[in-house]
Amino acid sequence: MPDDEGWWRTAVIYQVYVRSFADGNGDGVGDLAGVRARLGYLKSLGVDALWFNPWYRSPLADGGYDVQDYRDIDPRFGTLAEAEQLIAEALALGIRTIIDIVPNHISDRHEWFQGALAAGPGSAERERFWFHPGRGADGAGIPTNWVSSFQGETWTRTQNPDGTPGEWYLHLFTPEQPDLNWNHPDVRREHEDILRFWFDRGVAGVRIDSAALPVKDPALPDLPAGGAPTTGHPHIDRDELHDIYREWRAVADEYDGERVLVGEVWLDDAERFARYLRPGEMHTAFNFGFMTQPWSARAMRDSITRTLAEHAPVGAPATWVLSNHDVTRPATRYGRADSSFAFDRKRFGTPTDAARGLARARAAALLVAALPGSLYIYQGDELGLPEVEVPRDAIEDPMHFRSGGVDPGRDGCRVPLPWSGEATPYGFGGAPWMPQPDDWASLTVEAQESDAASTLHLYRSAIRLRRALPEFGDGAFTWLEADADVLAFRRGDGVLSITNLGSTAVPLPAHHRILLASGPLDDGLPPDTTAWLALLPTAAPAATTT
Repeated sequence: MPDDEGWWRTAVIYQVYVRSFADGNGDGVGDLAGVRARLGYLKSLGVDALWFNPWYRSPLADGGYDVQDYRDIDPRFGTLAEAEQLIAEALALGIRTIIDIVPNHISDRHEWFQGALAAGPGSAERERFWFHPGRGADGAGIPTNWVSSFQGETWTRTQNPDGTPGEWYLHLFTPEQPDLNWNHPDVRREHEDILRFWFDRGVAGVRIDSAALPVKDPALPDLPAGGAPTTGHPHIDRDELHDIYREWRAVADEYDGERVLVGEVWLDDAERFARYLRPGEMHTAFNFGFMTQPWSARAMRDSITRTLAEHAPVGAPATWVLSNHDVTRPATRYGRADSSFAFDRKRFGTPTDAARGLARARAAALLVAALPGSLYIYQGDELGLPEVEVPRDAIEDPMHFRSGGVDPGRDGCRVPLPWSGEATPYGFGGAPWMPQPDDWASLTVEAQESDAASTLHLYRSAIRLRRALPEFGDGAFTWLEADADVLAFRRGDGVLSITNLGSTAVPLPAHHRILLASGPLDDGLPPDTTAWLALLPTAAPAATTT
């Protein structure tokens, strides 16, 4: 692993949802062979690292976040040897690998949970989980009133060998994902061993799923009637978590080349959020606040200011993201009347203005790429892919089913990528596991390669300039005075980013030359457009406009 100190502070990291990236063996499911075959594409995009969603052996009850074996690759994706080859081949191109670790739960097919079910109540095997008697004389009442992240109950009742109802077990997600008991030394030791297993194979870091959830109050108190408590939540953001992540950081620090910890931390409290980024804990954590904002200059400016302020005391870089495998794609989201994001507002048939959504998604891409810190790109956003309304009979996401069919779920952003050709499977491989739209021919990589104004070329240019210009990265950031519907800031002394979120064109500030723009610039800066401007001749290594 190259010892490039601080590489993660300004890295551009590309999220690979393996099942939908590229199919190398023609069975319709994305796999590691497909990723290896497309490493040249990822190199040409200019990314510094790849983050892989769980690629481990799994029943895929929740897209792989129900892990059956952390030390094996799911056979639908390939083999452990192929994963090792992929890590090495990517690194030879200068691209690091980050993997997903899911500490809150495992699959109900995992040997630990199967052993706990077989061992029965009171056994040592059950102490690794949260088995508990039910309430009432017959034990038929659920042990707590906790709320699932996927809607529905958080406890499932087991059956005794004689067929009678048994204990209940906790699952903050689906019943196929039993929660682990992080008070148990086996759980802590196992995850430290998993980290070493993958660090030994060359991975550069881990993304920690649902990082604020693993530790529970052993008293299992109910939530108060008015909702979540302001302090001391029984299963979110408990103080004991920090001991765990300090232990993980110590493991990471045993290795050369800065192996990083990246947390998925959904918290509104800025001070509590920043605690995860203190020295000796995580290196970075996802900033979801910006991603949830509507298309509003005030809302976005407030979010950026708040994010930079909450990171400053701990010296950690902000991490910017517009979408991921759980979130409505920006090309669709920004075209809606309500362009903010919240899980509980996803509905079938929500109208969107596709042209406006794409223009805004392109503008937002340049906006976040100009901000200080690291940048994550979800596969397909560099193509401007829209969210797909997946036919109901093809939906697999448990969020859909646990909502009683109201929520369309997250499969709409997980549709296999279009690489080439005029019709499905668009060069993906075999007949794709999730149906692709019939109108994606113009969005393929092949089609966009030959179009200088394409979203793909915009992303490539942005990443190249971001790396070439010394003002970016950890350079100074200064807000500039602008109209109420405009976001303008300077990076260092030489580069200015300006975004027009209003409905009328605005004049461009004085500048030396235009470095890059998300759309045509006619008389000034049109609505829903971002431009990067060189203020000094030395800040313009290779001007590019789109």
